[in-house]
Amino acid sequence: MSGDGTPAEDELTTIHIAQGLLQAHVIRAKLEEAGIPALLSYESVGPVIGITVDGVGEVRVRVPAEHAEAARELIATGEDDTQTGDKAAP
Repeated sequence: MSGDGTPAEDELTTIHIAQGLLQAHVIRAKLEEAGIPALLSYESVGPVIGITVDGVGEVRVRVPAEHAEAARELIATGEDDTQTGDKAAP
């Protein structure tokens, strides 16, 4: 844990890979509404060009490891509503 109370980068687990920033923000909001802290990780050029090519444009949704299973379940319950070709992280 870092000094400000947020999880350190190595304590986070990627639970989902979205194919764009908009979808990732929707997922993060859903997780945070359920009390699960989430971080979006992406290449800075992705939002600038607005497309996904060879991983550029992918957004990794990361949560603390202790919340990973609950977060995956929460995302799975909403996949019918948000189906956009995104994929779950291994």
